[in-house]
Amino acid sequence: MAQANSSQPRWIGIPLRVLAVTFLLTLLAFAIALLLGILGTIVYSQVAHVAPNLPFAYRRLAFPFAISVGAIVLVLSLTMEVRHYRQRKVLAGIERAG
Repeated sequence: MAQANSSQPRWIGIPLRVLAVTFLLTLLAFAIALLLGILGTIVYSQVAHVAPNLPFAYRRLAFPFAISVGAIVLVLSLTMEVRHYRQRKVLAGIERAG
């Protein structure tokens, strides 16, 4: 009988996946926040008849937002990966026993 590809799960891939997902979602959050911040700054400058202050969008809006999203994604991603690892470990034990 041929065995399926169900070896004992390894924990070594967890940090790599967590860091990759955290980096990508933090970068995406920064890009979206920066776009909205620049658009908001331009709209405000047109309404108030002042020169647009675009560094404000980088320093005061996009960067803190991206850091906050990155921290949240790191915690949630780590929690999900550990839960998935434990579930695979239990299922591998059940498969070996059966």
